[in-house]
Amino acid sequence: MKAPLRMAIRSAAFAAALGLFFIVIFLLAALFVKALPVLDMRLLFGDTPPMEAIMGVRPVFDGLFPAICGTLLLVICAVVLALPMGMGAGIHLALSASPGTRRRIGFCVDLLAGMPSILIGLLGFSIILFLYRYFPFITPGLLPAAASLACLILPYLIRGTWQAIHTLPPELMRTALSLGASPVQALRHVLLPAAKPGLTGCILLSVGRAAEDTAVILLTGTVAAYGLPSGFWDPFEALPFFIYTTAAEYSSQRELAMGFAASLILVGLCGGLFGLAALIRRTVQLKIFTGKLS
Repeated sequence: MKAPLRMAIRSAAFAAALGLFFIVIFLLAALFVKALPVLDMRLLFGDTPPMEAIMGVRPVFDGLFPAICGTLLLVICAVVLALPMGMGAGIHLALSASPGTRRRIGFCVDLLAGMPSILIGLLGFSIILFLYRYFPFITPGLLPAAASLACLILPYLIRGTWQAIHTLPPELMRTALSLGASPVQALRHVLLPAAKPGLTGCILLSVGRAAEDTAVILLTGTVAAYGLPSGFWDPFEALPFFIYTTAAEYSSQRELAMGFAASLILVGLCGGLFGLAALIRRTVQLKIFTGKLS
């Protein structure tokens, strides 16, 4: 390749990376400027004293505290529901599935990953309506929304687990088996510790994916103003839905600014999770290289 062409390609790649950086900075700066008028304690707790809100003594109806707590509860429940199936399927695909089975399951995983989230929300809502005929206590709420979100993040967990284990050197498994370990012992004590960086990354990325979705929870349990949920079948507030309803129905400039502030908090939450994933991955890799990973 000639030097001028190589230089042009390198310059174009650098310009693209720099452009992406400036786009992110511009978006964050725009959100911060729009949210600046409401960045105070009232943004989170409204007129409720902060300690009384945190302790659950008094409800908060004009602040973001219930939406933040609802988002965290929703994400935790979704990951707890999706993690066993996602990691189990990924381990099966990486270690014991035949090539034909791997292709068929891989196609289903890709199909689920490409499915619009609104369809998953409609499926969850339809299942709720069906079950309500036989179990009247099943209504749209935190648990049905978390179960629907679990379906949304399953492909990321399956693919992430599959790739994290599949990319390990095959000598790890063979060495563990030759030393007398059973396949389960080799998986538990050798493969999973070695795959911790990839596994941790895919879990935290799935958390970020679950935290930002609106279409699924729109149909399965979230509401605009409810306060903190008291049970798994109660409605709940969430930051993505708050942003959606505020942008569509705001009645004052303060409400609109609160929508921008909620967007800033959500971006910060997802960015913090991605940063945590990178930090954990780097820490685990350092422990692997120094032989300190148990």
